[in-house]
Amino acid sequence: MDPDLRPPADGESVARAYDERAAEYREVAGDLGLMDPRDRELIRRWRDETPGMLLDAGCGPGHWTAFLHGGDGAEFETGRDVEGIDLSTAFIHGARVRCPHLTFHHGSFRTLPQASGTVGGILAWYSVIHTPPAELPDVFAELARVLAPGGSLLLGYFVGEPRAAFAHAVAPAFFWTAEALSPLLAAAGLELQWSEAREREPGEISSRPHGALRARRA
Repeated sequence: MDPDLRPPADGESVARAYDERAAEYREVAGDLGLMDPRDRELIRRWRDETPGMLLDAGCGPGHWTAFLHGGDGAEFETGRDVEGIDLSTAFIHGARVRCPHLTFHHGSFRTLPQASGTVGGILAWYSVIHTPPAELPDVFAELARVLAPGGSLLLGYFVGEPRAAFAHAVAPAFFWTAEALSPLLAAAGLELQWSEAREREPGEISSRPHGALRARRA
């Protein structure tokens, strides 16, 4: 079967796929030094402008979680109140070993453990890309549930024909644009505030166009 025509992956198959390739992922995309400096600056600025507890939704091996805490490694033991959550058992185990001073949950951002209205900001950096488009409104509703009034969502994604599937290296994924995501966010009570899109530079991890947006809970 053409990989572009494979059926969308469910949560369990996505988790298995990342478990199987966790070591490879950490090698190519699991360290801040491998991240584009523009992304680091964007996330740093969002972190510093966003009060309250921060949640790294789809935290992977925990490198962005540590960054949100206020540093780029486990040596930082004081800083922002931040938690991470991911479907991959391997990622969560590695994140807990790397950052034992931080809290990591093994689970789905479809059913977050945080109480309603308790999170100041959510980073979902390329973590909803595997979510089938029909299910994304429910994911946004759950993210909005835990956000406090005025809380902020920072979302990273691949830019392309909205809802079109493509053969991501780990599991089938979907393209989006800010214009297509905006009404889905609005239905969850999240107002689009800012977005960006750009082509990749030589040497970046991916060659697919990058997109990011920031949305605010009313």
